[in-house]
Amino acid sequence: MQDRPASAFRAPDLAAMRHKRGVSLEQIAEVTKISLGYLRAIEQGRFDLLPGGIYDLNYLRQYARAIGLDEEVLLGYYRSATGQVTQTSRGEEHGVRTRQWLRGPASLLRGRI
Repeated sequence: MQDRPASAFRAPDLAAMRHKRGVSLEQIAEVTKISLGYLRAIEQGRFDLLPGGIYDLNYLRQYARAIGLDEEVLLGYYRSATGQVTQTSRGEEHGVRTRQWLRGPASLLRGRI
């Protein structure tokens, strides 16, 4: 098993970034309609307190936009912190990203209709 560099799991200081932009959690909550509790959980890296699934990703994207952070930086931290692994391919090793398909009831019908 390879050791990952400590920086791979370093949490960005989201509260400091937000303060630097002069934005309050209340302002973000008002604009995004995300509860203060969820916003606090994001800033603290307590992703286990988020509702889960697509909501987590949506909340993280909206929060990142609100504080001027690249969404992919926050999503990358989220994936590292929660142990989510994305599929890799030869193309990804060369800087080309591939789409990861969700496996759910709708995907089972793909190709059968």
